[in-house]
Amino acid sequence: MRIGFVGLGKLGLPVATCIAMMGHDVVGYDINPDQMTKKPQAQKEAGPRGTGDDFNSYLAKADRLSFDSLERVCSCPIIFVAVQTPHRREYEGITPMPDERIDFDYSYLIQAVSEMAQYLKKGTIVTVISTCLPGTMRREIMPLLPPKVSLVYNPFFIAMGTVMRDFLNPEFVLMGSDDAAVLRKMEAFYLTITSAPVRLMSIESAELTKVAYNTFISMKLGFVNTLLEICEKVPGADVDQVTEALKRADKRLISPAYLTAGMGDGGGCHPRDNIAMSSLARRLGLSFDFFEAVMLSREAQAKWFARILADLQQENKDLPIMIYGYAFKPDVKITTGSHALLVIDYLLNSTSAKNIMVFDPIINDDRNMTLPAIYFIGCVHNIIRWKGKKFPKGSIVVDPHRVISDQKGVRVIRLGERREE
Repeated sequence: MRIGFVGLGKLGLPVATCIAMMGHDVVGYDINPDQMTKKPQAQKEAGPRGTGDDFNSYLAKADRLSFDSLERVCSCPIIFVAVQTPHRREYEGITPMPDERIDFDYSYLIQAVSEMAQYLKKGTIVTVISTCLPGTMRREIMPLLPPKVSLVYNPFFIAMGTVMRDFLNPEFVLMGSDDAAVLRKMEAFYLTITSAPVRLMSIESAELTKVAYNTFISMKLGFVNTLLEICEKVPGADVDQVTEALKRADKRLISPAYLTAGMGDGGGCHPRDNIAMSSLARRLGLSFDFFEAVMLSREAQAKWFARILADLQQENKDLPIMIYGYAFKPDVKITTGSHALLVIDYLLNSTSAKNIMVFDPIINDDRNMTLPAIYFIGCVHNIIRWKGKKFPKGSIVVDPHRVISDQKGVRVIRLGERREE
């Protein structure tokens, strides 16, 4: 297959070389003519075997990799766009973070796609791999493309220095598009590159997944380095002993567990342990109270849920608010530390919410379930058949767990689910 590549920098050239190695005819273009070469690169990049394997030797032998004009590159049926979306130096993380928060700089990407647009033909798939925030492709890039040209957002999870190895051996391939048929074509292409699983989704979901992946790593390191500081300040504690034990927790910690969005954690341990650890952070004078930040995030999310319910009640003044499920976790009658109860607390202390009721299907009876109301699904018990659960007509159901199906006469708001504007 003929594959075009726009952008031959530290990411683009190694990936273009990989694709050529896998038997495709790759044509590359860069705004800087000096990048359009197979001469040894100054960048410290490894080959597909990682450290000790020289990228330049693979580049020199890439017989299927060639360079040409932007017009010729844009004649390929699939074109990868690997153009930088940088931050200014003060946002690099090597100096204290500025008070102002800014987005990435998309000017280089916009310029590249704008120049491509004059040459793109019907049926071409433009595949952008540049990092961006959710909403960028639809706002900045899609309006630049001619009709009948498809956009795929396909960010990579690679590290500079090991681009070839990471591209050929990813945990998964991520792609987002509005066109399912185009995604299938791209999936077929990737079957020639890697056996890794492919995750297909909306453009916005793919944009968010990329930056969520990177910031998740930052979150983990921030937490483990908080343990480092505690162990330095508590005689007898050893951070490696602690973390080696945590690494063995592959059912709940190092696993997919707790990665389904919904309510915050609860019970007799989690909230109180974070608050106790926050007190320890203050007593030890830690450089940052990570545990306070966790609890403030939990509280802010509960307040957000309460605000959604209060606003809906303002719009529908005759409807009471019903918290449907307030146990701290599914299939127990225990409410200690329940995040749903925190939502209720914010509602009870709100000046804009009134007529608030609470009910849990395994704790008390459902005699009030005949009333139209604004129902908030606070806890999802596994013994309840949620998909077929019927609510009184005229009700509004706010569902942070996304388990309630659409039903006639009921407005169902599944929080976080993609909705067409």
